Amino acid sequence: MPLEFKLPDLGEGIHEGEIVEVLVSEGDQVEDGTLVLLVETDKATTEVPSPVAGVVKEIRVKPGDVVKVGQVMMVFDRADEKGEPGEEPSREDKKQPSGEGEEETPSGKDQGEEEEKNKGKKKETPKEKEKEEDTGKEPSEGDKKEAREKAGTSGKPPQEGPVPAAPSTRRLARELGVDLRQVTASGPGGRVMPEDVQAFARKGEEAAGEKEEPTVPKKISRDEKEAVGEEEGVKEPSMEEEAVERVALRSVRKATARRMALAWSEIPHVTHQDAADITELEAFRQKAKEKIRAQGGTLSLTVFVLKAVVAALKAFPGFNASIDMDSEEILFRKYYNIGVATDTDRGLVVPVLKNVDRKSLTLLSQELPQLVQRTREGKIDREDVTGGTFTITNIGALGGRAFTPIVNHPQAAILGLAQGRLEPVIKGDLNNYRVVPRLMLPLILGFDHRVVDGADAARFVNMVKESLQDPENLLMVM
Repeated sequence: MPLEFKLPDLGEGIHEGEIVEVLVSEGDQVEDGTLVLLVETDKATTEVPSPVAGVVKEIRVKPGDVVKVGQVMMVFDRADEKGEPGEEPSREDKKQPSGEGEEETPSGKDQGEEEEKNKGKKKETPKEKEKEEDTGKEPSEGDKKEAREKAGTSGKPPQEGPVPAAPSTRRLARELGVDLRQVTASGPGGRVMPEDVQAFARKGEEAAGEKEEPTVPKKISRDEKEAVGEEEGVKEPSMEEEAVERVALRSVRKATARRMALAWSEIPHVTHQDAADITELEAFRQKAKEKIRAQGGTLSLTVFVLKAVVAALKAFPGFNASIDMDSEEILFRKYYNIGVATDTDRGLVVPVLKNVDRKSLTLLSQELPQLVQRTREGKIDREDVTGGTFTITNIGALGGRAFTPIVNHPQAAILGLAQGRLEPVIKGDLNNYRVVPRLMLPLILGFDHRVVDGADAARFVNMVKESLQDPENLLMVM
């Protein structure tokens, strides 16, 4: 009996997903749990397995399609306990029943006429019929070579069923225009690795270079185009229309657009700015980074900020909360999952470090770069981008003195870091002062004014600033 496979509920707040890749073809036999689709939801790629063992009867989606939860994506013929999936029905099953439940047969007269008509004719078997249709001509070497080129650069036939490969490897294959079914796998269990895809693509480029250069089509002048257009009654597009490229709003950009619009429309944003003197902190970081590197970590400024933020969140719980306007309640989180905004080639993604308050400086210096790298390679899943209670966004590496970060809905606040710079700072008072160079880090706190007030924001930033300015004090809370 056919089974319609619908997009399942992939998590709270997920109503749709974009088809990244279809891993099977119609007619493929699959097992229960075989991966059949890659679906991107809220900036994370989810591998969708087959719900049954059987045969793929129909595929109703293609890469780039946006499907809603509950929408049919595939139809499966489930495996029959009496036979193989997709087995042809027996001759008895194929009989067309009459009104009495028996197969209709021609009457005696009709049967006699039929026998007279076919008398002397040799009955053809299926094999003989197939042989008649075949020309009997052996394909030439040129035909064989052309068939191999059509099958793929490697010259081997496509594999049956889905190809084992990581989402990042599948994305690389799409970008290079490589069919994974043609790639020779070198990974464990027949898994295709990124280097396999790159090697296959290089072979394809070398083969293409050996082929004859295609003839360049004759260029048609604008006047000729206009003349043809006038004759055929076709309106030529204007220069402005020709200069516009339309690109569908999809994937990460679509998720970002939806979330930013929601945050901006629902949250009354207020921003508070200050700067922290991190001169001593930077000296400590430079001194300790080699020791941390020997333990497999990277001691970045963000690692220190994570700890300083958690200490402030514990003192001011309103910034680790969210508001539920339906129930008119504020939800204070007792856990500290900090999102770290990450710039990727697909757009802005915010992976989440879980339980930051329970982790040491060394452990955070190991986990943070690993999480950022997996995010940029597209290897994170939905678990990595959900559950955040507060967000940090750092544009310091790109420059800029200040910006206005948008709160990551439904959170109550976000802390932005701009570029730390050496600046002249005045020490002392009006009667006795001196100007000294200090490394200053701009801090920008965006917050939901429904949950917390401006005075709370000033106190929160002051505590973060004091922690960063006093490395010894900060180490005590780590």
